[in-house]
Amino acid sequence: MLENIREGSQGWIAKTILGLVILTFALAGIGSYTNSVDTSVAEVNGENISQNDFNKAYQAQRNRMEQQFGNMFETLSANRDYMANFRKGVLDNLINEKLIDQNIENLAIRVSDERLKQTIREMSEFQVDGVFDNDRYLAIINQAGFFQASDFRDYLRVEMTRRQLSQALVSSEFNLPYQEEMFVGLQNQKRDIRFATISAEQFKNDIKVTDEEINAYYQLNQARFQNQEKVKVDYIALDVNLIAKDIVVTDAEVESYYQDNIENYRQSEQRRLAHILVEFGDDKDSAKTQIESILVRVNKGEEFAALAKEFSTDTFSGENGGDLDWVEPGVMGDAFDDSAFALKEIGSFSEIVTTDYGFHIIKLTDLKAEQTKPLVGLRDELHAKISQELAQDKFFELQQEMAQLSFEFPDSLEDAATAVNASVETSAWLSRVGNLAPFNNNKLIEAVFSDVVLTEQTNSDVIEVTDELAVVIRINEYKAATVKPLTEVQEQIEVTLVATKATEKTKALVDDFLVQFKAGTDLTDQLVEINSAFVAKASISRTGTDIDRNISNEAFELPHPKDGIVSASTLTLSNGDMVLLEVQAVNEGEKTIDPNLAQQQTSQLAQSAYQSYVDALKVDAKITRRELTEVPTQY
Repeated sequence: MLENIREGSQGWIAKTILGLVILTFALAGIGSYTNSVDTSVAEVNGENISQNDFNKAYQAQRNRMEQQFGNMFETLSANRDYMANFRKGVLDNLINEKLIDQNIENLAIRVSDERLKQTIREMSEFQVDGVFDNDRYLAIINQAGFFQASDFRDYLRVEMTRRQLSQALVSSEFNLPYQEEMFVGLQNQKRDIRFATISAEQFKNDIKVTDEEINAYYQLNQARFQNQEKVKVDYIALDVNLIAKDIVVTDAEVESYYQDNIENYRQSEQRRLAHILVEFGDDKDSAKTQIESILVRVNKGEEFAALAKEFSTDTFSGENGGDLDWVEPGVMGDAFDDSAFALKEIGSFSEIVTTDYGFHIIKLTDLKAEQTKPLVGLRDELHAKISQELAQDKFFELQQEMAQLSFEFPDSLEDAATAVNASVETSAWLSRVGNLAPFNNNKLIEAVFSDVVLTEQTNSDVIEVTDELAVVIRINEYKAATVKPLTEVQEQIEVTLVATKATEKTKALVDDFLVQFKAGTDLTDQLVEINSAFVAKASISRTGTDIDRNISNEAFELPHPKDGIVSASTLTLSNGDMVLLEVQAVNEGEKTIDPNLAQQQTSQLAQSAYQSYVDALKVDAKITRRELTEVPTQY
């Protein structure tokens, strides 16, 4: 089919039509682009934050969250409210960065080309054996999405200028001793409290919920009662491991591979060396005299290790009798190597050797001859390796064929499946989260719910699930998200409304108790009537675990009690119960200061200063936000 299209496009009639199409785009299409609707997500002091910039930042943050929290984030991402806040957080960060970049421009903060180049060359990620490697540099930035070196340089320049500003801000912060004492005192402070817990559960039996209330709640909260949309897909899969099982590798191929790659199975000669080093110091002649006297003693048979320990200025090896462990050529320099690798017998030693380090006497302490692993012990390993490599080549070949045929015949997978010797399979019902492999892969599930598959109902592109698995899918059956009928969720709503009303009743009661309590009323009898009483706790700490964390947090929020003034409040626990809380006494804590505290507090102050700086920029800034829509995940 593609060949027919190519042949038909060569005639003068086709070229004329193509020319008219191009002219139409030139006159109409370009105008429509230049007059297109503004799709930016925000404007900061007249500068737009584009939808594309937002999408990139959103995807980067999403990837970080997925790596950090795994399946937990997949569950969170199914919550629309959570994802709305997630998108808002991404936009907030972009606005902050735009404000910082504008301020950097106003302050004329710059990074020179020379410093940028030096920074790149010194980054350990781009080095091999401590030396900058351009091939590694290009490979890593390409993997990170920077397909032009200039793109990465521009990105790094922005990051470095931002760092200059942030460092200027945070380096000006410092911590004072009185702040450390104050912090430690507050951190170690203890409080005596008493509290009464009023259970909301006891009021539930007396609460009635009407059908009208249930229906009203149902109408207002239908998003909570949705069945998720579900999809079944037909798919064909290419698996390298399955391909490898059908590949036959002959003994001749194994032997040929072994010979071609024999260097990988050869262990070069290894030498274990020891040395005595006398550095030149300020008097090279004196050093030469000393090493000569040591050589005389070595020749007379004195113990090499003892002389190394006594005289060698390489103190680290000297403590170990001069031992340098197993040394490979090229580590110690040409002069050292020439002498060391000329020694033939274990226990022999060199004459005086001069290097940039000083004068040496070298001893050969052990020797491992060159060894080559025999083919007989490698045959199974090589057989599997060759099978996998051939399977990988076949995998890429079939993947391209599968991609071409699934594109040429978008309404069926049969042609592609036949060509790659695969079968068309049908998935179970799939939702956006919680699927079994391979549909637990984010990249694949995004394709399942894409417009191409659901709306256009055509074959997907080839989806590379892993380096060893590629899949093409098309829709088989679709169930849209539906709201559960009221009859199905009525009982659930009733339980929710009863709990809410019970909590409200409890809160009203406890709020009244608080007013009476602060007025000096003894609440003992009233608490007994609702099955409660005050519980006293002495010397609780901020980090104690013997009481509910919400209670201890509130206790340390309350002011110090004073004569005639009750320090009390109420709070709601996670189960809907209410607490009436009083702080009775505050006991100052020990002020033993951790040596690392100053650094920690300075760091916190620096973070606070930076945030305050950003907040100050917002005060005079003109910021316009636009409505954010759900962003499709890209891979």
